[in-house]
Amino acid sequence: QLQLVESGGGLVQPGGSLRLSCAASGFTLDDYAVGWFRQAPGKEREGVSCISSSDEIIYSEDSVKGRFTISRDNAKNTVYLQMKSLEPEDTAVYYCNAQKTMAEYWGPGTQVTVTY
Repeated sequence: QLQLVESGGGLVQPGGSLRLSCAASGFTLDDYAVGWFRQAPGKEREGVSCISSSDEIIYSEDSVKGRFTISRDNAKNTVYLQMKSLEPEDTAVYYCNAQKTMAEYWGPGTQVTVTY
């Protein structure tokens, strides 16, 4: 079965850190661009960060620059989102998306909640 699965979400206090993982099964991520998106309650889904198949960071949303870092480990078929200095405004369901010509996959999402 071809799928993406996110993990690493949870409850964290403001200022804390989390690392999200996006693991692919049934296909390899090597030639896919992979992006992280998030959707907060009552808001539209927005792009957070994206990394190309050649390991170039091609997008970071302004509010996460300097706090979130996207990276990929092709040997583990996984893309990561390292998040630090988390803020309550970062609370959302985080999704990963893998995309190349004629193929696109979404994961089911992982909840990140930033609160005291």
